[in-house]
Amino acid sequence: MTATIIDGKAFAANLRAQLAVEVASLTAKGQQPGLAVVLVGEDPASQVYVRNKAAQTLEVGMKSVEHKLPADTTQDALLKIVKDLNADPSIDGILVQLPLPAHIDTQTVLETIDPAKDVDGFHPMNVGKLATGLEALVSCTPLGCLMLLKDKLGSLAGLNAVVVGRSNIVGKPMAQLLLAESCTVTIAHSRTKDLPAVVRSADIVVAAVGRPEMVKGDWIKPGATVIDVGINRVPGKEPGKTKLVGDVDFATASAVAGAITPVPGGVGPMTIACLLHNTVTAAKRRRGI
Repeated sequence: MTATIIDGKAFAANLRAQLAVEVASLTAKGQQPGLAVVLVGEDPASQVYVRNKAAQTLEVGMKSVEHKLPADTTQDALLKIVKDLNADPSIDGILVQLPLPAHIDTQTVLETIDPAKDVDGFHPMNVGKLATGLEALVSCTPLGCLMLLKDKLGSLAGLNAVVVGRSNIVGKPMAQLLLAESCTVTIAHSRTKDLPAVVRSADIVVAAVGRPEMVKGDWIKPGATVIDVGINRVPGKEPGKTKLVGDVDFATASAVAGAITPVPGGVGPMTIACLLHNTVTAAKRRRGI
């Protein structure tokens, strides 16, 4: 068996095209959605990510605001910017790029963001609403994973799903989303006994553990759908060169799975597309649409 490749790049492009139509409609009514991104420090990966977010925000016709702050910015100064954005009626989504410098308390910053503008889905109020089945802004990466799964499989009801990884950003919200789709869900992690056997029971595997190529092909149930959230940079074949790999050993897993996301080009493009989706959702909710 050779797995069908789930093309996240193409899905994300289609989603952005749909969002552009919605944004144009809102803008025509004088209700252009706005996204503000706050970056503290000069982490190279964060800078690239923020630049891509800004470009795609403008591409779909939304207002884009960036606050780039030096690494020694005080927590109070950062909180003032967040509070000003909370009060700004032209801003519908606020994203503070993580990680923050060590002297800033991340949780305090996240809890200061207005939950109605929390397009990253990290505020405890949105996390709690997701857990209790209420309408919430959902963390972008797991939301993107769910969109890819439903596009590929249709109804997920009754399927066994294993989420490898228990982070607040991906693992836990992913499990909540799958539960809401009536899956039977197991959260596995580094201390799970006989992890390969647990993964082998799954119709759906979501790997979000942050370990390069940890999930092997013989861990995969034949025909299962595999969503690889991992983005790991490892040494390439040529000296001094690196390459990106996921948390799944793609070569062996794709020989067993029914469908699988590649790295790159799978889940990655969905994260920013879902950030834009959340911003449009927030804009419509704030306007009672």
